[in-house]
Amino acid sequence: MTLRTGLKQCAWVAVMALGIGITGGATRAVAAPAPQEHHDVDYSKNKNYQMGMHDGQNDKMHNLDHSKKRHFKKDDDHDAYEAGYKAGHEGNHDDHH
Repeated sequence: MTLRTGLKQCAWVAVMALGIGITGGATRAVAAPAPQEHHDVDYSKNKNYQMGMHDGQNDKMHNLDHSKKRHFKKDDDHDAYEAGYKAGHEGNHDDHH
């Protein structure tokens, strides 16, 4: 093997390693979800949101803080309930306007 052939092989290996590194990094960047995607969901028509809204309004009326402890099988159901509860307890609703 000559020096020239050895340099060509080294260069080829370096180019391939660099290409794999760049491709792998781009794949990870594309696969990572945006951190705030989950917070902009409109739950207003969700039954769990409505239940949370009712519980929140009721607790506010009776000067209670999260008196009912509800458990849900799905995270989305829990998130909808909590969003409704917060809106009801803080008075952020459009039902009475």
